[in-house]
Amino acid sequence: MVVRKNAAAPAVLSPRALNRATLERQLLLRRTAMSAKDAVEHLVGLQAQNTGPPYYQLCARLEGFDPAELAGLMESREAVRIVTLRSTIHLHTAADALTLRPLVQPARDRELNTFRKGLVGVDRDRLRALGRQLVEERPRTPKEIREALLTEWPDADPQSLGVAARCLLPLVQVTPRGVWGRSGRIALTTAEHWLGAPSRPAAAPDAAVLRYLGAFGPASVRDMQTWAGLTRMREVFERLRPQLVTFRDENGVELFDLPDAPRPDEDTPAPPRFLPEFDNVLLGHADRTRVIPPRYRGRNGNGNQSYGTVLVDGFLAAVWRLGDVAGRPALTVQPLGSPGRAERDAVTEEAARTLSVMAPSAGGADGYDIRFGTFIDFGE
Repeated sequence: MVVRKNAAAPAVLSPRALNRATLERQLLLRRTAMSAKDAVEHLVGLQAQNTGPPYYQLCARLEGFDPAELAGLMESREAVRIVTLRSTIHLHTAADALTLRPLVQPARDRELNTFRKGLVGVDRDRLRALGRQLVEERPRTPKEIREALLTEWPDADPQSLGVAARCLLPLVQVTPRGVWGRSGRIALTTAEHWLGAPSRPAAAPDAAVLRYLGAFGPASVRDMQTWAGLTRMREVFERLRPQLVTFRDENGVELFDLPDAPRPDEDTPAPPRFLPEFDNVLLGHADRTRVIPPRYRGRNGNGNQSYGTVLVDGFLAAVWRLGDVAGRPALTVQPLGSPGRAERDAVTEEAARTLSVMAPSAGGADGYDIRFGTFIDFGE
């Protein structure tokens, strides 16, 4: 790894050095034989706003990945979909769901305060107790929860009541929602009820910082706060400083890391990878230039529509979407630059590998339609 040193200051890590360190910990420099459950735990959860992305995240990271393995974890309740980091749905192991949700509860409390105008006269303790009773009697849809709560507080804003239930209770989406190859409407119950175990005391912030660095480091305090949706983490980093090492990025921002964590040479090859929308490697830092070049900021989506990301040489280089042409899986890649023949061939090969796992065709590679084209108008 190439670093520039100053005699009186920590080593400076270039964007490429940060990129390779992050990709190594994100299992994106090479696929690993790790189990799906171990990968979910190592990555501290998978972004799961939509049902498909967790499967694509593991397809890009694990050797021999079978979507049925992750689906099985959900069906056996070893993994669940729950609102945690950044107030978004993540897929976590059962153990993490029971500890990470309490850890980020202060952020849920802040979120709830933004809806206070719609909750005038609503007793939060009563809402928490009534909401728990409703969803533990049987899983309920968000609409059912809102309607039931409105009978208690008819003058409240329905949307605010639904948000309050989500913020005050650790609600999980029950299966078959999120199970590969199946469909199901959103139905919610508490993590404790679904997992048959009480919530555990909130994970110590110190432990969360160390796990974050293990999966996303080297990183700044602000990076970690952005990833978790938490604030006031500086004192935790300061408490941990004696057991950490520090660097600087090219802007002088202090970066913390685990002493023995891998930091590969910045020239380590990084093969193409197809990531789904909202992959955590794209969202896990305040400064995302370690994966998204400044010139491509905001280019993995258009308005509220997000698309898959193609990493080439470790950085965002194209977007992609999956469709269907004449009954065959069709994957379109839209380059953001001008790739050469070797780069296009490598991307095509990785696209075929992704499809072979996620959309297997009876015709094998000949049954896929992989093309380069344009489907987003960036208005240039």
